[in-house]
Amino acid sequence: MSSDGYPRRTLHLPHSDVFAQPVYYMDHDDRAYLSYEKAKAIGLSYDMTIDDILSLTPKFWQLHNDPAVLLDGGAITLLTIQYNLCAGTIARYTGRRPELIPLVEDLLQYRKHGQFMMTELGHGLDIGNIETTATLLPSGEFALNSPTPGAAKFMPPTAPAGLPCVAVVFARLIVDGEDRGHRPFIVSLNDGKQMCAGIQSRVLPYRGGPNPLTHSLTTFTNVRLPRSALLGSLEKPANFHANLMDIIWRITIGTIALGCLALPFMQCYATIGTMYSLRRQIGPVSDPTRRLPILSFRTQQAPILAVTANAYVMQALQRWAIGRFCDQSLDSRVRHGIAAIFKGVMVQHSQQGALGVSERCGAQGLFVHNQMSCLHNEMRGIAIAEGDVLGLAVRLVNELLLGRYKMPPPVDPNSLLARHEAGLFQELRDIIKDVPHHRSAEVNRLVLPHCQPVMEAIGHRMAYDAAVAQGVRPCLIDLYVANVVRLDPAWYVENAGLGRRAQQEMETKAMDATLPILGELVKEMDVFAYVTAPIVSDERWAAFVDSLKVFRGNARVEALEARGRAGRDTEMVRSHL
Repeated sequence: MSSDGYPRRTLHLPHSDVFAQPVYYMDHDDRAYLSYEKAKAIGLSYDMTIDDILSLTPKFWQLHNDPAVLLDGGAITLLTIQYNLCAGTIARYTGRRPELIPLVEDLLQYRKHGQFMMTELGHGLDIGNIETTATLLPSGEFALNSPTPGAAKFMPPTAPAGLPCVAVVFARLIVDGEDRGHRPFIVSLNDGKQMCAGIQSRVLPYRGGPNPLTHSLTTFTNVRLPRSALLGSLEKPANFHANLMDIIWRITIGTIALGCLALPFMQCYATIGTMYSLRRQIGPVSDPTRRLPILSFRTQQAPILAVTANAYVMQALQRWAIGRFCDQSLDSRVRHGIAAIFKGVMVQHSQQGALGVSERCGAQGLFVHNQMSCLHNEMRGIAIAEGDVLGLAVRLVNELLLGRYKMPPPVDPNSLLARHEAGLFQELRDIIKDVPHHRSAEVNRLVLPHCQPVMEAIGHRMAYDAAVAQGVRPCLIDLYVANVVRLDPAWYVENAGLGRRAQQEMETKAMDATLPILGELVKEMDVFAYVTAPIVSDERWAAFVDSLKVFRGNARVEALEARGRAGRDTEMVRSHL
């Protein structure tokens, strides 16, 4: 049972044949293809429907909060691309084009693989200037082309992986020589064994750290597409930017959905850190009465308690953010802003937890079999996917400074975190009122570097408000506030009258109140079934050691062999120098 009361749909998977295979000595290619099988197993556990995808039902959000991500981050990457981005984009058009329904169902039932291809090598976040073209031909077909090396789609995993693969490909629509803006097209990439004619996939070297995937550079050369491949109209939109934001709406959904994955990450760090720190002891083995678990020390407790408090407060923020994001009455820009803020603080706190806990596990924290270093690297990818956190912050904060819209205000404007948010925002407002234009050199130098901290400050305040409203334990809220104060201690000294000693006492008091219930808090997280790190128990460690490669032999080597004549000759030469 999840901490939100929903049954775990994937509890049967950790010990299934697909997930129980040892992977650490496996060839990277084999591991990458195994991730497709894992993605399928997770996806089918949810029996997702078109309505789930379009209406963003609780089942959709449960998928993106499933601790199965701890077992294989690559599988979840494939799955959220297939369900949210690919199937989600196509499903939006099924109301007017019911012939698309079977394709969406094939994707949801994993009869086909699905990809989403927008970003290009030469443009990155500058999606307004992508170069891929789809030119309308006299026959009524389209010719899909990558006109330059920089137009290669980067970096969806498009190599054949056993099932036919289709993609939603974004390209500039060219009609009678006129650029009519961006459009999504349905493109068959491969049949599961080989690429389709005119499409080339160049598999990139594997990323270091996370579960391997066949990320690729993909190009198109005169690929013929039927008229039905176009999703949308041939007409030229009145506003190119508004049209682009409309057709990529699933990316905004992905912004908040991927942020949800940070919650099981934090819960995993808290679980591993607590269990390892109780198991690991110091003192003479000959005298058990003098042995102490390392969890006895505040230096060990601090990062574990911090990530635990952050996890509970972030869970409250998640409930609030999803509710507001799904509120159709809200301005779409505000909904996008909530998604951006949510993702920013989820990534921030997840990465703090990964480093803090893994470092307190010593050398054990470095190894991928103990999950933490691998998950940290997975989160680096999540921070970039479906909206790079820094890019989201720059756009959001600049639009807020220009007064184009406002985020939901604080429940308690006098709370410490609300005052911090207001203070940082006012600092930027004071700068921007004296500059000639919001794209000026002054804004570039003085505002842009501070956009992410401001966006995070908004998120910290929202998280605090959500935690208070939802009745999160006061000691956890207090510790969360202390954790946030540590991120910008000088501001609180300068503006809140909270000196160094007061900040330290705030943190100490909150930790003292939280420590006695740490075991209860970790148990309530209920992610142990998905924790594979062998360091959490003696039994798991023994089984892990038994699974390792063993080298034996009968070799004999003298460590201090007598030197021969060459050695003596060398000494004689030296003696005559």
